[in-house]
Parts: sequence; C-alpha cells; structure tokens
Amino acid sequence: MNFGYYEVDIKGRKEQLPILQLPSGIKIAFFNLHGNQDLTEYCGKELAKLLKNSEVILTAESKGLQLAHVVARELNMPFYAVARKSKKLYMQDGISVKYGSSITTGKDQEFYLSKVDTDLIKGKKVTIVDDVISTGESLKGLEALVEKAGGIVDKKAFVLAEGDAQFRKDVIFLAPLELL
Repeated sequence: MNFGYYEVDIKGRKEQLPILQLPSGIKIAFFNLHGNQDLTEYCGKELAKLLKNSEVILTAESKGLQLAHVVARELNMPFYAVARKSKKLYMQDGISVKYGSSITTGKDQEFYLSKVDTDLIKGKKVTIVDDVISTGESLKGLEALVEKAGGIVDKKAFVLAEGDAQFRKDVIFLAPLELL
C-alpha cells in the first residue's frame, strides 16, 4: 500500500519517493536505484566527487551494486568488491561475518565475501558505498568484513542518510532523509 510521496533533494535533483509501510509497521520513504539508470548515474557521479583517493570500493548486494559500479568507473577503478547476502558456489574459500538486522529486513543477517574480493581488499584503504544508511547495522557488517579481510575502512559513503544517521560525523552522504 502506498501512503503518498516524500520529496528529497539530492544535490539539487528532486526525487519523489513512495512512502511504504514495512512489515514492522514503520513507514519509510523508499529509495530504489534498481532499474533507474539516470538516477543511479547522477548519484554515483556525485558520490565519486567526494571519494577521491579511494583504493577499493566495497558495496552490499543488491541495491548498492549499480551505484558502486558507477562510482568505481568514475574513479577509474577496474574492480570493486561485493558483499553477498548468501554464499554462492564460487565463494567456498571466502569469508563471512554476521551482523544485526537492518530497518528493512528485521532479522539478523550475514555477509559473504569471495576470496577474489578478499584479496582485492587486503592491505588497502576501502570505501564502503551503499544507497541508504539508517540504523547502521549493515554498515557494521561491512566494516567487520573489511577488517576480517585485512583492509582498512577509509570512507563510508551513501546517497541518503535516514533519521539519526544524518548526524553521524563518520559518514559521507548526498542528502538527509527523515524518518516518517
């Protein structure tokens, strides 16, 4: 059920986000880059401007994938690492970390990183890129994954910072998003 729209200003670009109710009863302004090539390109290019000197980009599947792709391309990085939410066949020799529930899932989760991506991160300054930060639980999981892989979390960048996340001093974001 749609409860109207919330307008957000992303560095001068206004977007109408549908207000949706999660199973928990919480209403959120839903930000979705899937399938929106123009918005993804815009946000990725704007974030890349703030992420100079990054060595490796890490994102979480799935909504961060296309965003990380644009950021990496803009920063002339041939590769970026992807934390998966389920263990795939090619990841048998990789690593994993458990983390708490995000605002949208409501249950504890686990991130998996392939050996190829673990090797990409090891010894490097890593910039975590994702679409939205809210409670910060997914970010904690990504930070733990970087540490376990032997990398150093250098920057944490998001398109939107929801609720109290907009007051964090350790994250970079393009626009705040109010909790509804």
